[in-house]
Amino acid sequence: MKQFSEVFSNKDFRKLFMANITSQLGGLVGLTAFMYYILDRFTSQPAYASVTELMYSVPTLAVFLFVGVAADRLDRQKIAYTCNWVAAFSSLCLLVAVAIGWMPLIFFILFLRSAVLKFFFPAEQGLMQGILKKDEYTIAAGLNQFVNSIFMLFGNALGIFVYWTLGIYGAILIDAGALLIGSLLIKLTPLSENIRMPNGEHRIQDLNLKIVWQDFKRGFTYILNNKLLLALIYGFIAFGVVNGGFSVMQVFILKYKLSPLNYEEMSIYLGIVFGSGILIGSLAASLLAQKVKLHKLIITGVLFVAIFTIAASFAATTAVFMVFYFFIALALPLINIAIGGWMPTIIAPEMMGRVQGWINPLMMLAQSITLGVITIGFPGVISIEAIFWLVGACFIVVGIYYSLVLPKLAKTSGETAKREAVVPAPEG
Repeated sequence: MKQFSEVFSNKDFRKLFMANITSQLGGLVGLTAFMYYILDRFTSQPAYASVTELMYSVPTLAVFLFVGVAADRLDRQKIAYTCNWVAAFSSLCLLVAVAIGWMPLIFFILFLRSAVLKFFFPAEQGLMQGILKKDEYTIAAGLNQFVNSIFMLFGNALGIFVYWTLGIYGAILIDAGALLIGSLLIKLTPLSENIRMPNGEHRIQDLNLKIVWQDFKRGFTYILNNKLLLALIYGFIAFGVVNGGFSVMQVFILKYKLSPLNYEEMSIYLGIVFGSGILIGSLAASLLAQKVKLHKLIITGVLFVAIFTIAASFAATTAVFMVFYFFIALALPLINIAIGGWMPTIIAPEMMGRVQGWINPLMMLAQSITLGVITIGFPGVISIEAIFWLVGACFIVVGIYYSLVLPKLAKTSGETAKREAVVPAPEG
């Protein structure tokens, strides 16, 4: 716990951390409420719920060429706080669209809001990498996962409660307000120029299409030349399919199989169960990450989740399903904390944006394709159980692949780092 307190004593990290928490909390309330609003209004059309999720993933494919380059060439702090306030304005526009009730306009605003926020994560990751020491990355990842577990524990319930009491309009207003607070916290954090602009100062006018394309290719070359990073990214593509399935399958199995009459209430309990598992798993994973090699945590977590995801598809009651989902949640932090702590150590600070500019679109492409298939095929061709099997199969494939390649690559990477750390004594 001493290590956690030392990281949190960093005032710059603390402000960015609180900004991230505030923004996430607002988004969780707003998006959870919106999902249930869609399900309530279009009960006989589950495709609308899948399309809503698509509006959060597809925009990556529209802006992927510019996201990473912007984070590496422009002021990362300015990108982060600008994204939040533009997203807040988009949420206010969403209020008007919901009042009108025209779904194409609603989906269009969700698309634009999501497209803007795609610029936030690479910039924020770059800022975090700059203000932390190398041995603090895993600790910070543990703190982030711990907070995420709190959100999972209470966020779904909070979103539904806000939806029940304040309605969809109140939930969207909370979302907008939280984004504005997050934007203010980021803007008020004093950061040095080398953290904000590790590649030097550039203006947005300098980023013509030629420079953007050259930087995008440079990110691709950087990934190809880093075998460990490339191996991890292969797995991330499968994680995109996983994210697509996870974004809808627990709601679908409650609404269309296990608890059709009270699925909202059961969703609250499921959120508590899932959040409890994530919370316990986060604490355990944070401690294990200090003693166990990170690639072993990733492999163990992936295979563990695979088993219980497939098992969850056979649950005949909500209680049994919640037990399986608790064990899924228990293992997920092993993956998230290990990857979150490992990635900043193998990516150069000046390349973080361009690498993320490749990772996010690959994951979102897989996620969008998955959601597109679910939208078209569910429930006529694809059963709810089949979605669970698909997600479980992806985890199995990734687990086997990582088991074969990560131990050797991690060893090679560690040896290289040791050689680079040895500084020759000066002659004479």
